Amino acid sequence: MFVTRPIAFIAVLAIALPTLALAKPPLRDVREIDDTLYYIAIANEIDEYCDSISGLRLKAIGKMYQLRAHANDLGYSDDEIRAYVESKSEQQRMRIKGKAYLSANGVSYSKPESFCALGKKEIARSSAIGIYLKAK
Repeated sequence: MFVTRPIAFIAVLAIALPTLALAKPPLRDVREIDDTLYYIAIANEIDEYCDSISGLRLKAIGKMYQLRAHANDLGYSDDEIRAYVESKSEQQRMRIKGKAYLSANGVSYSKPESFCALGKKEIARSSAIGIYLKAK
């Protein structure tokens, strides 16, 4: 009896481990990917509303290609990545999260200069958002 239990345990592990290894969290739960897309989205919003700051689009695009490669390395297919990026619910989630950040930092859509103030602050801090922005 003692001998069969370790064998049974090993048999269960042999069956379960490959299944566990294949299970991937949703891309929204992969912080490096989700957070970076969020930072780029905030930088883009600042670029859209502030005439004195421009977004570093080529840098952002390059980073998005790196994120796709990273997601591929984690086992996500291009179809899974595309589904995440194009998902209306994920876009809405990101929009709500972004508006909350902007609001918490004194930004108002009726006051474009408030986007500029935040953008300048992010650039000065070389923050995760500021690295995708440049003062004109």
